[in-house]
Amino acid sequence: MTNIFNDIESEVQSYARAFPVIFERAKGSYLYDTDGKAYLDFLAGAGTLNYGHNNDTLKAKLLEYIEKDGITHGLDMHTSAKKQFLENLNNYIFKPRGLEYMVQFTGPTGTNAVEAAMKIARNVTGRHNIVAFTNGFHGVSLGSMAATGNSHHRDAAGIPLGGVSHVPYAGYMGEDLDTIKLLENMLEDSSSGLDKPAAIMLETIQGEGGLNTASSEWLQAIEKICRKHDIILIVDDIQSGCGRSGKFFSFEESGIKPDLVTMSKSLSGYGLPFAVTLIKPEYDTWKPGEHNGTFRGNNHAFVTAAAALERYWSDDKFEKELKTKIEHMTMRLRKIANGYEKSLIKAKGRGFMQGLECRDGELAGKICRYAFDRGLVIETSGADSQVVKCLCPLTISMDDLNKGLDIVEEAVHSTLAKEHSAAS
Repeated sequence: MTNIFNDIESEVQSYARAFPVIFERAKGSYLYDTDGKAYLDFLAGAGTLNYGHNNDTLKAKLLEYIEKDGITHGLDMHTSAKKQFLENLNNYIFKPRGLEYMVQFTGPTGTNAVEAAMKIARNVTGRHNIVAFTNGFHGVSLGSMAATGNSHHRDAAGIPLGGVSHVPYAGYMGEDLDTIKLLENMLEDSSSGLDKPAAIMLETIQGEGGLNTASSEWLQAIEKICRKHDIILIVDDIQSGCGRSGKFFSFEESGIKPDLVTMSKSLSGYGLPFAVTLIKPEYDTWKPGEHNGTFRGNNHAFVTAAAALERYWSDDKFEKELKTKIEHMTMRLRKIANGYEKSLIKAKGRGFMQGLECRDGELAGKICRYAFDRGLVIETSGADSQVVKCLCPLTISMDDLNKGLDIVEEAVHSTLAKEHSAAS
């Protein structure tokens, strides 16, 4: 039988290589292949499906909207769907948190939001340089790729990537190096070679970078540096936003208030393409149409996003449920890791972005393959794909959370037992 994927799909495909089946349908925390086999999903569209597959509440709203011939594509025109999204965002997210942002509807992917944020910072300040961090991931269009650390992505650019200076992220050199002090010294030393930046851009939890986390104290210090030196602070909340950290925004616990915030992935709540750049009003200096794009008006995404905000963020019930699940995941992963030397396996991450850092990518890959064979979809992350990353839906039941973590535990134990046996 002809394999159409091998015959005509580009070699650039990646997730399909790790999960070599044909998926046909999905519901809640599960994917089902064409043979009807169920797979528990600890990938969730790389963080795009925080509320699970085909969420009943969101689906009902979307079907109702489609049935009434609601606008599908609206450029940046005013529509009833966009109005409802903006009202819900303002009432359920901005006002309760004391935040004031203008909302820019960019192109529909995260990298579009990042490109817009970088452009805003440069235009507002008149400076070109952006400071980004080691192991950061911000996208693969040329501007965002320049801010991405991983050479696997950077090497594909085909041209030199400029306009960004990379500095060490929190803990990058271990506890002995104060990365805040280093950055401050470089900014204040006229011979450091670091051009004064328009912006500092960061992820509070580096998802693709390997689940590296920044403490509240570190984030507060970065904000202080930005205020002192008149630098715009950009938080990339594309993967860690929409509740993935345990709060709607990943920076909430630290108390910082970024100047610009980029969001995408689970913003639509339903896996529909949707991205925004949130802009403090004083920096919203765009001229009409100055930053453009055809697909800024995905009204189906507005409908499901508005429904998700109302269903999950209009009170604190969902956040409290998340806290319980996060604490349980943390306990389970630490228990797994504590059975081995830290050089072999250690738990890391924050919120619903946690996992196990392995000795190397080979070990992490074996663990993920073992897990997939037993019905768990889970991926690796990190510079060398050395981290087994749990990115399950936030709506997962406690039973399914434990089921998935049981498979992870079994995969770790079996893989390391085979290695030990082979070494003997």
